[in-house]
Amino acid sequence: MQKIKLELLSPAKDLECGIAAINCGADAVYIGAPNFGARAAAGNSINDISKLVKHAHKFGAKVYVTINTIIYDNELEEVRDLIAKLYNIGVDAIIFQDMALLEMEIPPIQLFASTQTHNYELDRIKFLDEIGIKRIILARELSLDQIKEIRKTVNAELEFFIHGALCVCLSGQCYMSYAITGRSANRGECAQPCRMEYTLIDRNGKVIVKEKHLLSLRDLDLSAYLNDLIEAGITSFKIEGRLKDIGYVKNITSYYRHKLDAIIEHNSSLERSSSGYSIISFEPDPERTFNRGYTSYFIDGKDEKISSIDSPKSKGKYLGIVSGVDRNGFTIDTRETIVNGDGICFFDEEGELVGMNVNQVSGDTILTAEKKGIAVGTAVYRNYDHAFEIELKKECERKIRVNVLIDETKTGMRITAVDESGIKVVKTVDTEKVIAENGTRAVEIFKKQFSKSGETIFEVLDVKVNFKQPLFFPVKEINELRRTVLELLEKERTKKDKIENCELRIANYRLNKSTLDYKANVVNKLSEKFYKEQGVEEIEDGFELQKKFSGKTLMTCKYCIKGELGYCPNDSDEKLDEPLYLSNGGKKYKLVFNCKDCKMEIVHE
Repeated sequence: MQKIKLELLSPAKDLECGIAAINCGADAVYIGAPNFGARAAAGNSINDISKLVKHAHKFGAKVYVTINTIIYDNELEEVRDLIAKLYNIGVDAIIFQDMALLEMEIPPIQLFASTQTHNYELDRIKFLDEIGIKRIILARELSLDQIKEIRKTVNAELEFFIHGALCVCLSGQCYMSYAITGRSANRGECAQPCRMEYTLIDRNGKVIVKEKHLLSLRDLDLSAYLNDLIEAGITSFKIEGRLKDIGYVKNITSYYRHKLDAIIEHNSSLERSSSGYSIISFEPDPERTFNRGYTSYFIDGKDEKISSIDSPKSKGKYLGIVSGVDRNGFTIDTRETIVNGDGICFFDEEGELVGMNVNQVSGDTILTAEKKGIAVGTAVYRNYDHAFEIELKKECERKIRVNVLIDETKTGMRITAVDESGIKVVKTVDTEKVIAENGTRAVEIFKKQFSKSGETIFEVLDVKVNFKQPLFFPVKEINELRRTVLELLEKERTKKDKIENCELRIANYRLNKSTLDYKANVVNKLSEKFYKEQGVEEIEDGFELQKKFSGKTLMTCKYCIKGELGYCPNDSDEKLDEPLYLSNGGKKYKLVFNCKDCKMEIVHE
């Protein structure tokens, strides 16, 4: 029976982050191209992506490049050329949103459907599967039961976010940033309106909640649900964070590598999708790097608390409660060690997140005259862990296990190296045979020198020497042979990594819709051509081509403000005077609640 390959997929802001992710155990990384990625601030040169591909492929790991913005007509040729360049340097797949790619003459590179391609609706997911999309990246809002239903229905690989920031908009389809600032999330320029302050008012202008971050969500953490996700049919486990720093990437990747390895170890039907093992130089802990508090979102029914309405900033790790305050400072009841250079924070009486640097500490007492309103009973968090940040700067290594066999031949010797993936190289050496005076020592030297892997990606586990009579070789020559064999093996590993070509079947299927509105994100002639070939008759221009936004839905959310504040009609008899509005900077946005489907819409007023 063929084993199920599980992939840990990590973000890469740049080449350094990508290499760190691979070294910490990622089976794949996703990285932005020079342009057209959904994080415009995280673009990378072709040269850097090529270097990352070469490093990743040594371990059988993969590199996926994001070209997941919408594309204007005058950019189509540039995108086509870019994909050709990425294919030529060995990129394993393109993550895309715009259907124009399906109409382009591009190399047969694998295409992964981004969450923005409506990967919440079963019919849409089935359509993407039927036309030959290799992998579908599912919306974060899905539950385990919904994922199971999708798995039963489609053959494509299923990828799911397991950690990191959450977009409040369903399946990542948000138009609010463009409506407010002219910066389009669909173009990688999201202004993050979900992290802004809003006042919630009713139809009469009565303030229900004043100036809170009512659309800001906590961060996702599904580390407790990995087994459930595997059983539901997920094979790629994705960490969010293409704008996060290298410390975050190393910490979170290492954490989930440990979790998945433990699951694989106890389930013989599972295996990693790449080779090697990682030597981690620190103890991973997700709470010790950037986080807004965690939620499991909707994976197993709605989590009790989803939002971070008091602040969109990182809280970090909970330390404890303030047990005493005097003129010299304050004492925290904590088991954690606080050191100079730490950053701590707490919520004041107004619910505002207040931070301070620790400049002097004695045990669990912070010595400072600047209390910033802290009082006995205040919960304190550490949002900058100085000692941990130093630990994160240490390099992690990734090694591949190798066994070496040295046989004597008629004209010299034959060296065979086989790695843990079964990849083998053979090096034959013709040389004059010199019988060793001390046979036992000669064999020991061969074993000792061939066991040294130095700065290579290999760890030599075992060396067997089969000589009729022990032969003498200078140590310098043995070392040179070892280097040559390991270099050959590294090259062979890269050669063995074949990129799977994409085979689309677009002509055989039709989309079961006659009209599409602006949410289909059609902004170019090729995308329009694609949908018309699928039987769609009327196509509205994408939001970014619209002149007027009044009455248009800017967001559709599974997250519900009424539910979060305790006003859900299914759980409370308390009624609000609807319609409700969000107000910010003199602008008002209407909230429309679809309680039947448990969704909330934000409509431009």
